[in-house]
Amino acid sequence: MNKADLIEIVRDTTGATKAASGEAVDAVFEAMAKSLKKEGAFTIVGFGTFKVSKRAARKGRNPQTGETIKIAASKSVRFKASANLKGRL
Repeated sequence: MNKADLIEIVRDTTGATKAASGEAVDAVFEAMAKSLKKEGAFTIVGFGTFKVSKRAARKGRNPQTGETIKIAASKSVRFKASANLKGRL
């Protein structure tokens, strides 16, 4: 499923226009991004939790040359499914 499929499902479920459904989906994604940036987590009860994860800087190796390189610290998003969601799978 991709974003366009999600918009179609929202449109079919709510009876709203495709444009309004797209705006609703965009608003949810924007709220998630803002919450992750500000609070570091976003929880949907019964679905799961998105959480910002920090990775420390580390040394890596270039596989072509074998040269040691520095890999910068970074942030990414992790998802932990709720028990309810796990049970539905």
